[in-house]
Amino acid sequence: MREILSGSISRYRKETGLTQEALAEHLGITFQAVSKWETGQTVPDTMLLPKLAQILNVSVDKLLGYPAGQEHTTFYENAYQNAEGYYWGVHPSHMCLKVVSLLPPDRRLKILDIGCGEGKDAVFFARCGYDVSAFDISSTGVEKTKRLAERAQVFVNVFKADINDYRLDCDYDILYQVGVFHYIKPELRDEIMFNYKSHVNNNGIAAFFAFVEKPFIDRPPEKEECFYPLKSGQLLTYFHDWRIEHSEECIFECNSSEIPHSHAANKVYARKIERRK
Repeated sequence: MREILSGSISRYRKETGLTQEALAEHLGITFQAVSKWETGQTVPDTMLLPKLAQILNVSVDKLLGYPAGQEHTTFYENAYQNAEGYYWGVHPSHMCLKVVSLLPPDRRLKILDIGCGEGKDAVFFARCGYDVSAFDISSTGVEKTKRLAERAQVFVNVFKADINDYRLDCDYDILYQVGVFHYIKPELRDEIMFNYKSHVNNNGIAAFFAFVEKPFIDRPPEKEECFYPLKSGQLLTYFHDWRIEHSEECIFECNSSEIPHSHAANKVYARKIERRK
């Protein structure tokens, strides 16, 4: 929660054009206090949150990473609640193995699982020895991730956040996401990807999976309103300035919602290489 709140304060302050000093003046506090909020050293007093949200022109819910009206509206929130066991199972994705081969945990490496679902991949990475953080919009997914980590006797720093609102404010060696890129609103993609890429360490890896449109493949049966698939090859363009370790397009069968259907998807594994001086 502290990480989400610190990032939100910094982001929305900058969006409103306020300096730390100006925000502090509005709140009647010192700018050092605002600086500590934004670096995650401290958090605002709860009595200040309504006024802080008003100044930053957002709701308190959004400031805390809980967008109003979304708690029980997503398909997967309900699916995770109603599943017997784990909706997606507990075995890691094949993409996990590719990540391990590209950047093995021969030292303490930090990884962020973006849209972790119920945590099967995040827990796998933790069991391999990575320092794992993870987030998802589903409260149930977050709680099931915690339980799965406890069962595996590993720690995952998992928290709730919306991919459209959350911005990174610390660096990672690996960014990993499977099947959530299509939830990013098209008008936010460039900004979010710039934020992600700027917070990857040199020689770090991004392993991304995104659904793509094909005229011969129907929309998924979940019929989610916030489904924004990419064009074929579009995901690769976001990493044009990185070294592409592997890229592929695949069509596969799926049985989510207990309705057989097909997906088309792109996978990209890219490495950040420091520019030569």
